[in-house]
Amino acid sequence: MDNSSDDSSSTRHKFMLFVSGMSVKSGHAIENLRRVCDKYLAENYELEIIDISRDTEQAVLHQIVAIPTLIKTNPAPRRIILGDLSDKEKVLRILNLSE
Repeated sequence: MDNSSDDSSSTRHKFMLFVSGMSVKSGHAIENLRRVCDKYLAENYELEIIDISRDTEQAVLHQIVAIPTLIKTNPAPRRIILGDLSDKEKVLRILNLSE
């Protein structure tokens, strides 16, 4: 039995992206994040998109004050980025991903 794939799960990147409906900014944030994740993390990430217009409880729980907001929950340290994630260099730097 091969459990080698379980070892990589501890370093799996996990993101929560808070958006509001399908605004232009929210759409851009989703596209920009997926582009970065697909290029730098391949299949090694989980992305949860939370629409605060439908799930206000999550927005309150995570103290979301601006949309879009990205929270990286894993690996530590936790990071938060506001905006549409269009500044790729800034996103890579904050998420500790290298070019």
